[in-house]
Amino acid sequence: MRDFFSILFPIKLKCMKSKAKIWRWTSLLLLALLFSFTSTQAQQEQRQKVFIMEIGSEIDPRTNRYTQLALEEATRVEADHVLLKLNTYGGAVNDADAIRLRLLEYPKPIYVFIDKNAASAGALISIACDSIYMAPGANIGAATVVGADGQAAPGKYQSYMRSIMRSTAEANGRNPRLAEAMVDAAVDSTLSADQVLTLTTSEAIQHGFSEGQANNIDEVLQKLNLQDAEIIRYELSTTD
Repeated sequence: MRDFFSILFPIKLKCMKSKAKIWRWTSLLLLALLFSFTSTQAQQEQRQKVFIMEIGSEIDPRTNRYTQLALEEATRVEADHVLLKLNTYGGAVNDADAIRLRLLEYPKPIYVFIDKNAASAGALISIACDSIYMAPGANIGAATVVGADGQAAPGKYQSYMRSIMRSTAEANGRNPRLAEAMVDAAVDSTLSADQVLTLTTSEAIQHGFSEGQANNIDEVLQKLNLQDAEIIRYELSTTD
């Protein structure tokens, strides 16, 4: 009998130790999974959000309304950054001015990617953004105010446009004289060669008017170190 118990107890003890070992490894695995889940959740919560909107047509009441709705949506989704893809030959000064003020007053950083053209009202909108990136072969400038007949508007309109171009450039740390020269050649005739100023991509970078060149939005995000951010592209609803 003694021999029987001497054999049985070690077996039971060994089984108990095995179960304890299994439970210990199971507990460790569960803790590791819980830590991984918590860590992933924290990373997702910390992940930056980039809100992308586009203007690819004339600046008018429609684009004015579009930017209003887009920035309202960017606020609703709690975006950390806003990126505007822009390609326009210009448009109405009053709508461009409304967009300019909206961009300047927005609490989050706003960047613009000029995909070829930022002429006239488009130049004003661009310099209202915190950073300007331009595609190869892009241009920014030529912001003289013209009437419906295509002729330059009277001096008081040019004076106002020079003023808002200058103040907008100052607000974002850009050369106000260059911004003003985009309206009036007389402001900086050495650079603009008796013509209202229009800068190419390389010229804009050289004169500190642009932060850099990029081929597309993905390259802009890389330059901003936001390539891993969550991208939210704005689309108008059917009603809007």
